[in-house]
Amino acid sequence: MSDVQTVSSQDLGDKLDLNPAQIRKDLAYFGEFGRKGVGYNVSYLIEKIRQILKLDRTIYVALVGTGNLGRALANYNTYLKENLKIVAAFDADPAKAGTVINNLTVQPMNELAATVKARNISIGIITVPAAEAQKVADQFVAAGIRGILNFAPTVLKTPHGVRTHHADFTAELLSLAYYMEQDIEAEGSGMNR
Repeated sequence: MSDVQTVSSQDLGDKLDLNPAQIRKDLAYFGEFGRKGVGYNVSYLIEKIRQILKLDRTIYVALVGTGNLGRALANYNTYLKENLKIVAAFDADPAKAGTVINNLTVQPMNELAATVKARNISIGIITVPAAEAQKVADQFVAAGIRGILNFAPTVLKTPHGVRTHHADFTAELLSLAYYMEQDIEAEGSGMNR
């Protein structure tokens, strides 16, 4: 972290390519964080933004599916910010129960509901085949999970009040390829972006 103690809305605007007046207005919506002519105390501002974004509390996550992708995500857990932690891993394959991935002992699916409740888990990650994803989502919902990150290539149906996000690598790669081609065509035709 840098030794910067205060920052002005002008400095923030320059770094973020935003209008300083808009930065002041946006921050003022949540309270008084700075002093005119002095700026914002960086530590205090970071603390307040973390509170606004609800990043000041730990969010516990469960992972279902410990194949290649699930293992990769569980291993990545070490590098997640302190407020977001994968604390449980599950798999339907009895041969995987009891194995350890990055200090997480893989549990059988019949322990999901009790573990979610006992560990105060609020987010579930699905890394199972598409044919099993809805069943896992239903188990998450029944256990009280309020947010699901779905890596399975299928759309899930969840009740109102359960937020579901889909991570589709193929769609992201296709989008990236499309925009790369657009950039190449623009450069070839002499257009500057």
